[in-house]
Amino acid sequence: MRITLFAALLSLLPAAGIAASCGNTASGFEAWKSEFAPEAQRAGVGASGLAALKSASYSQGTISADRNQTGVRYSLSEFKRIRGTDAIARIGRQRKAQSPDFYAALERIYGVPSGVLLAIHGMETGFGNTFGGYNVVSSIATVAYDCRRAAFFRPHLVAALKMIDRGWLEPGSIGAAHGEIGHTQFLPGNVIEFGRDGNGDGTVDLYNLTDSLASTAHFLRQKGWRSGQPYDEGTHNFRVLNEWNAATVYQQAIALTARQIDG
Repeated sequence: MRITLFAALLSLLPAAGIAASCGNTASGFEAWKSEFAPEAQRAGVGASGLAALKSASYSQGTISADRNQTGVRYSLSEFKRIRGTDAIARIGRQRKAQSPDFYAALERIYGVPSGVLLAIHGMETGFGNTFGGYNVVSSIATVAYDCRRAAFFRPHLVAALKMIDRGWLEPGSIGAAHGEIGHTQFLPGNVIEFGRDGNGDGTVDLYNLTDSLASTAHFLRQKGWRSGQPYDEGTHNFRVLNEWNAATVYQQAIALTARQIDG
């Protein structure tokens, strides 16, 4: 799931604003963590979250990935080839056939078709085969410290630390370069806002398939998804996919792949 700022996340930080400094190199990171910790504590982060913050390391890999972002500039045919959407559709059909009741239940509860959820799952992590290679807390702490987009990422850092307090995230959890989490790559603030406990065990674990797909379906519904309505390009539901990923070619690929899965 690509980066989307929700106004509700701002409430995670104190009303006084973001007081901690920022930096553009690793040299000030350790001092910044000590500076940010009281803000996180005032925002409701507890002992486990603060300990995770203290243990976070500066992620040069995250900074390199952040600096090299160029956006999606492929044609639809190129994007489909690079992402392997035909394989995603084939595997998606197999997974739907293997667990029809599971996907039917998600559609009944949230109104989002199986094909859309499977297409997103396949596109984001290859159906859970590639969660990423970065420590979640270190990655988000790094971009929360970095001056480029500190204001955006600091609420997500607070959310990640709160997730650790709640037992929803392990300090050593691995995600994508900016700390995106789990099967469909949620940022932590979005887990706090849209996460769903699909298993009924009292936790929201985005590395668990049921929780992850329930959270994804809930996100789309909360963003305006209309049950039983088409999601082809130009429709209302297609525009809802923009809330998941702002790249039109991504939205097109999801809609077309979902159609291949759902038939």
